[in-house]
Amino acid sequence: MDIKGFTYGWDSKRGSCLKEEAFKSQDLLFDTGINWMCLAFSIHQEKFSSTEIYFDYRNSLTDKEIIHTINRAHQRGVKVCLKPVINSRDGVWRALINFPDEDMWGEDKYWDTWFEYYTAFLCHYAEIAADTGCEMFCVGCEMSGTERKEKHWRNTIQEVKKIYNGPLVYNANHGREMEVSWFDAIDYIGTSAYYKVGKKPGDSKENMVTEWEKVAKRLKEVSEYFKKPVIFMEIGVRSAKGCAMMPWDFNHTEFERSEDEQGNFYDSCLEVFSGEDWFKGIFWWDWSTCIYDTMEEAKQDTGFNIHLKKAEEIMKNWYLKL
Repeated sequence: MDIKGFTYGWDSKRGSCLKEEAFKSQDLLFDTGINWMCLAFSIHQEKFSSTEIYFDYRNSLTDKEIIHTINRAHQRGVKVCLKPVINSRDGVWRALINFPDEDMWGEDKYWDTWFEYYTAFLCHYAEIAADTGCEMFCVGCEMSGTERKEKHWRNTIQEVKKIYNGPLVYNANHGREMEVSWFDAIDYIGTSAYYKVGKKPGDSKENMVTEWEKVAKRLKEVSEYFKKPVIFMEIGVRSAKGCAMMPWDFNHTEFERSEDEQGNFYDSCLEVFSGEDWFKGIFWWDWSTCIYDTMEEAKQDTGFNIHLKKAEEIMKNWYLKL
């Protein structure tokens, strides 16, 4: 497993990545033994049905912050996958961004316009990735409603390749890996691996291993079909009992806090996938831009963060021996 990674930056807002708290959080992350960081951040379109994408000068992360964060990682010997993501400001999940395939005159103008904006958006950040020496670039995340537009995607990827010469990955949603017919145009099959591996609250590592083995069997077939290695571009679980039954829960459903279940999730996943030659690695979700730094705060946290929790030591031990 080449990529021993973690995602950073998702909760960032304009100015947040240049604060001392962010530098401290980054250093704590680097100290875990990661060799890759996925720097993920979002730019918004107004609605799920909007065809235009604009930079928000009030809130969006600046290029200066992105470049500075990349440089800090490189100074610590950590490789970077740059992951710009489109979100919809109306709160609709980006997987539901969608348009009719043609209008009443048989033209594909909605998709043509959206992909024109999306390609320009990607090329801007591909240029930053190229200029800063990012070791990987992600061309999209969970854009399920757009994936059928194969011609548009292939054109977009070609434009990105004119700017950025490094490896490209696309982040499909879990279970949809075979739906991305154009995976052959990029280097890695990425997926948000929020697979249900717990069958009951507080489930054991052994039971989770059994479930991960089923996932691994299917993903190996995907890898063999496309002749591309697989990366978990997102994967994680909150430190709460029952969350391995629904790892995708980002809404902070009220569950009893549990470091054990989160730890079992990490341990079982790494045990199953770390030795697979078709599997490239993991970017865990996610490390906060400004992380808590006391045990008392950690004991109150039921989110995805693993700092000062059992999962952190489990990950460190695995990353040390891989």
